[in-house]
Amino acid sequence: MTPVRSGTANKVVVACLDGRRLKGHVYNFSMANADFRLFPEDDSGEHAGTELWLKDLKAIFFVKDFAGHPERHDRTEMLPHGHGRVLQVTFADGERILGTTEAFNPRRIGFFLFPLDQEGNNTRVFVISQNAREVKTL
Repeated sequence: MTPVRSGTANKVVVACLDGRRLKGHVYNFSMANADFRLFPEDDSGEHAGTELWLKDLKAIFFVKDFAGHPERHDRTEMLPHGHGRVLQVTFADGERILGTTEAFNPRRIGFFLFPLDQEGNNTRVFVISQNAREVKTL
């Protein structure tokens, strides 16, 4: 069971393997835990959250806002301030994301991917390694 929340809330969109996209807030997310709680509001009570298991997810998108910008297309070229290896992650449903990482290890539960386009809505993405169809270095 994940510890109770504390600290600052992060806005996230959780991509589930079954196709659902859940929006909410997380506190103290750690890849060391197999599960975490997703809270509907940043000021929800401790027991208002839903327990989610990493094994059931594709990725967790840490976002600037929940609305996003569906009409916007993120840039895909590497910018001078980029760091780490550039990866393309492809999921079983065909969704692809590009970004950089300094910590990809397929034997770990997951890794953080930082978008190439820092002006997009995603600030970082936690990819569940076992649920990615392909991770390719570009």
